[in-house]
Amino acid sequence: MKFSTIATLAIAAIPAANAEVYLKEQFNDEAWKDRWTISSEWKSESELGEWTQTPGKYYADENDKGIQTSTDARFYGISAKLDKPFNSSEGKDIVIQYSVKHEQDIDCGGAYIKLLPGGDSFDAKKFGGDTPYGIMFGPDICGATKRTHVILHSEKKNENLLINKDIPCEKDKFSHLYTLVVRPNNTFEVFVDNKSVRKGKLEDEFSFLEPKEIKDPAQSKPKDWVDEKKIPDPTDVKPEGYDDIPAEIPDPEAVKPDDWDDEDDGEWEPPMIDNPEYKGPWTPKMIDNPDYKGPWVHPMIPNPDYVYDEKMHAVCPNGCTHVGFELWQVMSGTIFDDIIVTDSLEEAQQFAQDTFFKKKDGEKAMYDEQNKMDAKDDEDALPDDDDDMDELDGFEDEF
Repeated sequence: MKFSTIATLAIAAIPAANAEVYLKEQFNDEAWKDRWTISSEWKSESELGEWTQTPGKYYADENDKGIQTSTDARFYGISAKLDKPFNSSEGKDIVIQYSVKHEQDIDCGGAYIKLLPGGDSFDAKKFGGDTPYGIMFGPDICGATKRTHVILHSEKKNENLLINKDIPCEKDKFSHLYTLVVRPNNTFEVFVDNKSVRKGKLEDEFSFLEPKEIKDPAQSKPKDWVDEKKIPDPTDVKPEGYDDIPAEIPDPEAVKPDDWDDEDDGEWEPPMIDNPEYKGPWTPKMIDNPDYKGPWVHPMIPNPDYVYDEKMHAVCPNGCTHVGFELWQVMSGTIFDDIIVTDSLEEAQQFAQDTFFKKKDGEKAMYDEQNKMDAKDDEDALPDDDDDMDELDGFEDEF
C-alpha cells in the first residue's frame, strides 16, 4: 500500500490517541500567576529576582509570551502542580519539553526544569535547591561550562545521578526546544530543536549500577614481575674526565674596566658564563629491557554486588506532582515557554509544531530586522566627512 506525502504528514499531525498530558503551559494569559507559585520563602526577598511575563525583544507574535528572569545576580524559584500525578510504576514514558531563550547573551546561569514529587505535602513557597526531585533537565551555562543537564534520581541508591558525558547546549539568543524522554525499558533520549542529540541505555550513560566486574582482591602483581621497559646500558661507560668539565667558565671576551683599581676594588675577576662544553650530569644510555613483561593487568572477576535494576527508569516511584525552576542567574533575561509534560513523544512533538516551530522563523526575522535598523541608526549618527572638511576649510580661513 502506498501513502502520499500529504497523507503521511496528516497522520503524523494527529496527537497520540492514548497520550496522557500532565501539564501544558504557554504563559499567554494573566492566569499563569494562579497556576504557578513563586518560591517566596526559599530565600530572602533581597536575594530573589522577579519573574515577568513578556514576548521578549524579538518575536513572531507579541501575544505569544513566556516568563522571564528580570534582575541580575538573583535566585529564581517557581513551580506549578501537574494536572494529575505521574507515577513511574505505571510503565509509561515520561517526556519533558520546554523552550529556552537567552536574550541576554548569558554568561552564567541555569535554565533547567525539575520534575518534583511531594503531592499534597509539597511546599511550593519553600521550593528551592534542596527540594527532592525526580528529574533535572535543561541547559546550564557558566564560563566555559555549557551543557544540557540530565540528572535522574535513583531510588535504589537514593542519589541524583548526572549523565556521565556532557551534552552541549545552545548558546545563542534565540529560542531553543529541549526534550527529554525516559522510557520504562531503561533507555532515554534527548532532543534539541526536535533533533536527537543523545540516546542510549540508562546503565551505560548513568551510574545506576555497580560495575559488572571488579579487580580480583586475591590477586596482586608478582614480586618478580618486570615492568621496566628500559634499563641502563651496562656496557655504556662514562668518558674519562667527564666530571672535570665545569658548568661555568670565565667569559673569555670580558675585559677588565679601565677604571678598575685593584687596591680599592679588589682583584678583578671576569664574569662567569655557561660552559658550552658542559653536558650536565652523566647518565648511561637506555636500552630495551630483555626481561620486560609488559604492564601487569589486574585479573577481573564478576562483581558479587552487581545486580541489574529493572527500575532504573522509575524516577517517580511514588508519583511526581509538580514541575519547577530553581535557578541562579548572574545576568538575567532568560525566557521560558511552551512547557509540556506527557507520556507521549508524539504528543510533545505535535505541541512543538503548534508552538515553538510556528514562532521560530518569525523570531529570527524580527531579530535580523532590528539589527539592520540599529546598524543604520549607528551609521546615521556618524559625522559626514564633507561636513568635517567644510569645518576645516573655515578654520583655515581664519589664518
